Amino acid sequence: MEANEYIILIAGMVFVTYLPRFLPLILLSQRNLPSGIVRWLGYIPVAVLSALLAPGILLKNGDLFLSIENISLLAFFPTIFIAVKTKNIFLTVIGGFFSYLFIQILL
Repeated sequence: MEANEYIILIAGMVFVTYLPRFLPLILLSQRNLPSGIVRWLGYIPVAVLSALLAPGILLKNGDLFLSIENISLLAFFPTIFIAVKTKNIFLTVIGGFFSYLFIQILL
């Protein structure tokens, strides 16, 4: 592949990556959305994060791993408790990190 083809390829990737992000921002920034839609959009980050984290917590080698030996699953519970009580992402991440380390040391 030549340099020009790489430039076109990168420009195409930039276009298809940022167009879906900026188009709604540009089109919807001047509009007042109904409260139901705004509330529904508020659940999207939680749903995406859950979809990303669930396999790492619940699976091992592609199989469901519900065991006392599953450190990630055990650390999940104090992390969720911290998240619900503090509603602070920084404290939740730090709490999850230390929960995982503490459980790993115990086991």
